[in-house]
Amino acid sequence: MILLKTILVATDFSPASAAALTYGRELASSFGAQLLVAHVAGNVLTRPYAGGDGISFADPSLQEALEAGAHRQLELVISTADREQRRARGIVLTSNAPASAIVEYAEEEGVDLIVLGTHGRGAVAHLLMGSVAERVVRTAACPVLTVRHPEHEFVVAEPPVPDAAA
Repeated sequence: MILLKTILVATDFSPASAAALTYGRELASSFGAQLLVAHVAGNVLTRPYAGGDGISFADPSLQEALEAGAHRQLELVISTADREQRRARGIVLTSNAPASAIVEYAEEEGVDLIVLGTHGRGAVAHLLMGSVAERVVRTAACPVLTVRHPEHEFVVAEPPVPDAAA
């Protein structure tokens, strides 16, 4: 028997993440699990920015604005049904290492399954940029479902009706 009590969907608000959220919603509904939706905001305070005069600065209001924007986007992607039926909540994590932040959060919260989208980039792009999804798969203590968009989708709007003639 598979028991899923908490499902974490990691999102960067891309179409691939939207597809992953669809899967996360359906799995949460099927298992009666809580749905957590997390976004990792970059930590601009740990990166020095140089002004025109060469002086480095980090404006805390920039970080606050970045996180507030992420909270607003989470409010848009988490539906009323998510909140009522799946006990959904949005989480903004702050880190410059998204895969590590997702895995650490999942461990802290006792997440049973992580769902995230993958962009399916080519070999050269993957080599240059790496893959958050790949790092999460390699380091997570719990199972990880990656959803590639657009690919074969098995989530359907309504369950198929059995054929009476069969």
